[in-house]
Amino acid sequence: MLTINAKEQPIPIIHKYLLGAVGPRPICFASTIDKNGNRNLAPFSFFNVFSANPPIAIFSPARSGRTSETKHTHENVKEVPEVVINVVDYSMLHQVTLAGCPFPKGTDEFSKAGFTPIKSELVRPYRVKESPVQMECEVLEVKELGTGGAAGNLIICEVKLIHIRENILDDNKMIDQSKIDLIARMGGNWYCRAHGDAIFELERHVVTCGIGIDVLPEKIKNSKKLTGNHLGQLGNLEVMPNENDINEAAIKYKNVSDKESLAIELLENGETKEAMSLLMTQ
Repeated sequence: MLTINAKEQPIPIIHKYLLGAVGPRPICFASTIDKNGNRNLAPFSFFNVFSANPPIAIFSPARSGRTSETKHTHENVKEVPEVVINVVDYSMLHQVTLAGCPFPKGTDEFSKAGFTPIKSELVRPYRVKESPVQMECEVLEVKELGTGGAAGNLIICEVKLIHIRENILDDNKMIDQSKIDLIARMGGNWYCRAHGDAIFELERHVVTCGIGIDVLPEKIKNSKKLTGNHLGQLGNLEVMPNENDINEAAIKYKNVSDKESLAIELLENGETKEAMSLLMTQ
């Protein structure tokens, strides 16, 4: 493996490795205003939510790697500690990248990128009408991590109001992941679209636990065909198949010569218990 000592490499190299390794990163499309009421709109991919109680979002407009200058967003939230975080979907992609250009201070990126400003209810910065989700936030703290080029500035926000476009909701009034069509940043000039085959559903343990890979029979653990992902899928079962399950599988698949390959097909179709039962007939 290539091993990188962060203190021994130039900052641009570390920056590229970090962005190439950590992704896809959600995009914060931040709307702010300065003390004179001038609007600013800029995207940042050092962003995520970190709490639901209270609802907290954090993003980081880093200093310029070339000049060490701070972003206008950073300056604005220190003057007016409020921000609207607008979620970015695929239909906004090229306009958002345009808004991210290093325009001179005082430029209205709403106008420059062709977005529609709408007044917020609790904060002074404007919302982006085209965004499917708009979060009005109070800035709780600005934590400056350094003064050199590429140093981050954590803007810690409490979400006060969330506005959600109704056409992305499901029947339960929750956000439908197949409708919101999110995009995210990768390394370099690469982006990711969370749409179609790129998104998938995976049931997670909340209260219960999986049996674990360690309890699987040795023959299954030592398989040459099953990958770590396959073993993890089997280990996520909450209970082992019982004797009746295994006997039924033995009868059902008695003419199958390559049981491991068939088990892999079952796993890829989400039939984990059936795959485990089949593997235990060997």
